[in-house]
Amino acid sequence: MPHALKSLAAATALTIAISGGFPIVYAANAQVSSETEGPGYVALARLADAAPQVLRVQVKKTTVVDPARAPDVAPTMARLFVEAQVLNLIRGKQGVSESIRYLVDVPRNAKGNVPKLKKQQFLLFARPGTRPGEVQLVSKDAQVAWTAATEQQVRTIVTELVSTGAPPAIKGIREALHVRGNLQGEGETQVFLATSTGDPVSITVLRRPGLAARWAVSLTEIVDEAAAPPKRNTLLWYRLACSLPREIPARALVSDTPADNDLARRDYNFVLEQLGPCR
Repeated sequence: MPHALKSLAAATALTIAISGGFPIVYAANAQVSSETEGPGYVALARLADAAPQVLRVQVKKTTVVDPARAPDVAPTMARLFVEAQVLNLIRGKQGVSESIRYLVDVPRNAKGNVPKLKKQQFLLFARPGTRPGEVQLVSKDAQVAWTAATEQQVRTIVTELVSTGAPPAIKGIREALHVRGNLQGEGETQVFLATSTGDPVSITVLRRPGLAARWAVSLTEIVDEAAAPPKRNTLLWYRLACSLPREIPARALVSDTPADNDLARRDYNFVLEQLGPCR
């Protein structure tokens, strides 16, 4: 069988293997990143958090999948069967194949042509495929153009993700309460969070007369009043800024009085403002 036909046959097999015979809607629908400065911290953290494998690869060959075999792909896009060489394994178990295959959707140019990816390098955020040497991208933007700076940022994120005591994913708010102090304007709000692992995460806001409000995050059962807010573009900041609800659910407000619940809401909004938007 000619090599081109072998590649198309492999692309068809990979499409069927990944999608179970149904059109691929999401996991293999990844575009080439076109941002000149690359994706930001939040985008990279989301990808790294979802991907059991992070690889740096160089494209060896691409084959356009027949549109009839990819009916879910928009006319402005093309699905490619990519054969690539693995240059580095940034996250994942050792023993990954030196050469891998995967599917990716890329935008056509104004003339309808498919971009040439041969010899270009990318960071892939993926999971193992159903066959040896195959990987499946975890989201539509999981093929990211490689730069040294982007790789370094991804390595920093992955190091945090796999470190002992890494902040767990935030699932919501368990309880929130405000306790007034002895002086006018003195008080403390504590917000206890639900996490994916069940490990404790809590937020404390302290107010003292004549002083600016101070807040901190604790990853233990004991609240450390000397703790500081998380720095922006760290894993803990990402967990909070991108997962906390916009308001405290009514069921979670457990202060002694409605007025104290209002103060808990005020302090929670203060924390959201300090964290800034998830971008």
